[in-house]
Amino acid sequence: MPALKPGVLITETEYGMALLDQESAEYWTLNPTAALVLQTVLEGHGPERAAELLTARFDGVDAALAGEDVRRIISELNAAGLLTP
Repeated sequence: MPALKPGVLITETEYGMALLDQESAEYWTLNPTAALVLQTVLEGHGPERAAELLTARFDGVDAALAGEDVRRIISELNAAGLLTP
């Protein structure tokens, strides 16, 4: 199950989430879509569940598009070094 890398702080904001890597002093802001994906993954659910939640929460988002968004978001979080396997 993925988790945040040690030293990464997370907080909810009015417009999603913010993450701070204390080691590098870099921070990221996540929009509501990315925040929902991260929260779902951190709760131990897979990408399929995150895509289901996106289609339920946001009108007009179909399952195929939601799945693509989830994969992209998880890939970007991994590339940034924010998640551990």
